[in-house]
This record gives sequence, structure tokens and C-alpha cells, in this order.
Amino acid sequence: MLLAIPTDVQDLPARERLLHTAHRLFYREGIRATGIDKVIAESGVTKVTFYRHFPSKNDLVCAYLEMRHTLWMAWFADALARHGKAGAGLAALAPALGEWFTREDFRGCAFINSVSELGDTVPEVNNIARRHKQDMVDLLATTLLPPSPSQAQDAQALALVVEGAIVRAQLGEPVPAVLASVSRLLSALGTE
Repeated sequence: MLLAIPTDVQDLPARERLLHTAHRLFYREGIRATGIDKVIAESGVTKVTFYRHFPSKNDLVCAYLEMRHTLWMAWFADALARHGKAGAGLAALAPALGEWFTREDFRGCAFINSVSELGDTVPEVNNIARRHKQDMVDLLATTLLPPSPSQAQDAQALALVVEGAIVRAQLGEPVPAVLASVSRLLSALGTE
């Protein structure tokens, strides 16, 4: 299941409760809109416990993004593998993205959203987002593209297509139309 975040976190250790609660709230409501008091209240810990694990909200935000990175990359690799068939190449991309875009809790890319919200105010967020995007590019290259001298450059171009599809889906465009656009563009580029 995509990004399996438990909703009942009360039996988890305090740090995990805080992280899972922050993940749910930050992704759904936004980082700036979610105060620490709300994370504390919904995770069922005290302020002392919160600050013992996360000295600041920025520390929690970075831990959330690290967790999101691990979960999303594992899901994406699995989805590409499930939808890919031997020699299918790029054909796995649209159905994998479709799984994510059609989720009720889809709210776009947590990394794009975080950078948009926080800009340069938390440089660590930009660093985590850059690493996430590079790891996604690397996965696209090794999973979907054949080895070639232009593989890295082609993966960067493919990542731009993915990013655009994410934003278009987040804007509420009908998912089938977004995915059809992805497929048409890839076909036009002669990469399918």
C-alpha cells in the first residue's frame, strides 16, 4: 500500500507517534498551517517529550521529510516494478503515478510543497528535497531507461515530465488526462 502510515499511533513509542502524526498533518494541512501544539495534542505526548525528541519544529520537519523520502521511494520502486514487464520500459510510469494521483489523500509532492512553503528559510529542507529528487532521477534511470551515454540526461528530462504531471494532478486536472498527457509526451519524444 502506498505510504502506509498508521492512523492509530498510540501504541508506538513517543518519537514514532510524533513523526507519524506530523507526517499526516504536514502532508494534509501544510507545514506552516500545522502548529507544534496540534502535533503534540494529536500524538498524545507532552511538550517536554516533544522537545526531548525534536528541539525545534524545523527538526521535526526535516525528520518528517526524511521519513517521507524513505516511504515514497520504496513505494515508487515497488510500483514501477509491479507495473513494469520485461522490456516494458516507460510503460510502467503512468500506471504507477496513477496509483498515487487517485488516492483520496493525494496532495502533490511533499518535497515540492515543503520547498514552496518554506523557501530558503530552512536550508535543510531544500537539501533534503534536492536529494529526494536526485534519488528519484536515479531510480527512473536505472528502472525505466536502457543504458546509454544519454541515460542520466534522459532521466533528468523524464523527471521533469513526472514533476509536471504531479503538479497538474495536484491542480485538480482529471487524472486520466494527466496520465494521457504523460504518455503522449513520452511517445512524442520517441522514448516509448
